[in-house]
Amino acid sequence: MSLSNSDIARIASLARLQLAPDESERMLSQINGFFDLVERMRSVDTHGVEPLAHPVAALEDITLRLRDDVVSEPDNREANQKSAPAVEAGLFLVPKVIE
Repeated sequence: MSLSNSDIARIASLARLQLAPDESERMLSQINGFFDLVERMRSVDTHGVEPLAHPVAALEDITLRLRDDVVSEPDNREANQKSAPAVEAGLFLVPKVIE
C-alpha cells in the first residue's frame, strides 16, 4: 500500500492540519515508510511459532520476577470522601445522567 500527495492532503484536511509542501512530502515519505515496514512484517512466515509471554523467553528459560501482591497503603476511604457532595454506604453518589 502506498499513499499519494492527494491522500496526504485529504488526511491533513480531515485532521484540520495545514501542511506546507515540504511538510506534506516529509509526511508522505514517513507514512509510506511505515506501510513498507508493515508489509515486510506481514511477509514473515510465522506458522508454527508459539507466542511469547516475554521476548527474552526466546533466548533463555525465564520466569517473570513479580512482586508479591500486598496492601501497601492504608484504607483512607473516609478521608477521601470528605470533599464529596454525597456519599452513601462508602459509595460516591452522583446525579443520574441517563434517562
